[in-house]
Amino acid sequence: MKFYRTHVLVAQDTKSILAGSKRIEETLIEEIKLAGLENEIRVIPTGSLGYSENNQVAIAIYPDNIIYAPVLTSSVKEIVEEHFLKGRIIKALAHPMKHKEISMEERTSENQLNIDVQKRIILKNVGQINPESIHEYIAADGYMALEKALSEMTPESVIEEMKTSELRGRGGAGFPTGLKWQFTRPNPGPTKYVICNADEGEPGTFKDREIMEGDPHKMVEGMILAAYAVGGTDGYIYIRGEYNLSINRLQKAIDACYEYGLLGKNILGTDFSFDLCIHTGAGAYICGEETALINSIEGKRGEPRKKPPYPPSQGLWQKPTLVNNVETFANVPAIINHGGEWYKTLGVEGSYGTKLFSLMGDLNWKGTIEIPFGTTIGKIVDTIGHGVRYDRVLKGIILGGSSGSLIVPGELNTPIDFQSLSRIEAGPGSGSILVMDETRCIVDICLNIAEFFRHESCGKCTPCREGNAQICHLLEMISYGYGLPEDLEKLERIANTMMETSFCPLGQTAPSVLLQALKKFRGEFLAHIDENICPAGVCEINFVEEECSCG
Repeated sequence: MKFYRTHVLVAQDTKSILAGSKRIEETLIEEIKLAGLENEIRVIPTGSLGYSENNQVAIAIYPDNIIYAPVLTSSVKEIVEEHFLKGRIIKALAHPMKHKEISMEERTSENQLNIDVQKRIILKNVGQINPESIHEYIAADGYMALEKALSEMTPESVIEEMKTSELRGRGGAGFPTGLKWQFTRPNPGPTKYVICNADEGEPGTFKDREIMEGDPHKMVEGMILAAYAVGGTDGYIYIRGEYNLSINRLQKAIDACYEYGLLGKNILGTDFSFDLCIHTGAGAYICGEETALINSIEGKRGEPRKKPPYPPSQGLWQKPTLVNNVETFANVPAIINHGGEWYKTLGVEGSYGTKLFSLMGDLNWKGTIEIPFGTTIGKIVDTIGHGVRYDRVLKGIILGGSSGSLIVPGELNTPIDFQSLSRIEAGPGSGSILVMDETRCIVDICLNIAEFFRHESCGKCTPCREGNAQICHLLEMISYGYGLPEDLEKLERIANTMMETSFCPLGQTAPSVLLQALKKFRGEFLAHIDENICPAGVCEINFVEEECSCG
């Protein structure tokens, strides 16, 4: 084995690759070789380093605990000469506080400025290891949970540990994971399926992608553990086809597992066998619903099925099927390694563990975060996101995706947990936080959401198919200055009908943000209707007036 005095980790997530990180990696290797340091310094690709500015690349240097960002190809030679040859930190290039004496885990998890807020459990290895190397995952305690389960635990005891942890599904519904596993195990048959829902079709949600790009083995290990617990024989990772890097890294992880006897027949010398493969989707939002996803794998139209029967008894090809999402499976290895009681030391009562969120919008810092349940919305915005950009005023937050909840400034002290959020008619949803400043128009936001759902509705049921179209029509009329006061009552009536009568959660939750906007920002809707103005200056109504005055 070759030893190096320094390791340089280059961010190779999708965003960084688009910004040119592969060229940075190549240039680093070239300059290190020119300096005669190729036997002392190793360049390694890794996942996201938590630096989310557009078109910029970050690198991390071990054991110096330095992160340089943004790094350009023109900066590489200086880094090699000053840092690697002369041992001098380039403070002008070091991202704020990256030259302070704190651990690398603290740096990458908190973007160096909020180390007291986040807690890395799921994302512990992201930005720390080469995601394409099974050896590095194993060196970071990877597959220890699988070895423990197969050698020391029965399938029933694995399920009991999951029930003890009180892990709730991270796909949006929050159903207890241990109970779902328990419902799946006793169903008979020689074939039983385990499916990972990696579709992640919610607009602006990218937290699952960070796991798959930065630590794919963790999700795979979670799936193997689930299969052992419920008696699974075959597995599918259903992933959106646009996630090319995630697909490539997951396939490499699966191939490595087969090579090392962690998948296939008689895993680790036991009588437990499990096969796993990837199934790519075609970008249909509805296929995030578990029964529509199952239909898609079967080659059918992506539409939800009537329930019951539920997948644990009759799922894929009418066989017992367990469906969990990426983040849920990624929690499993830590729970089996450390125990369910340990997991309950994180978070708050009824909402244990940590939660990933895609933090985005009008903020000074954006990216994927991992916070313990119980952290307030305001702390996330002000401490992790470093406040609203350009010192503007916060207008609102959409929590949990387009089908989520609308949070106003007066609700910022609400902790993020299932119980506290339910008191303000909200929930963590798909795991996104979209921050909007005062320049955003709430009518325009609602129209964009409605247009998305009109496009993505599978059309199976009338309330969703027609309701989304009618909501779009009414919001368009309001945004162009042709709305009527009674249109607001029409919107509420249509939205409530959709929530009560739609066949699946798409139609039931599509108007959630609209209904809350009509309550919390009614005055802004009325300004469009009664005063014929868009207070934010966004809607077409303002441009129509300008045209008329010029004519």
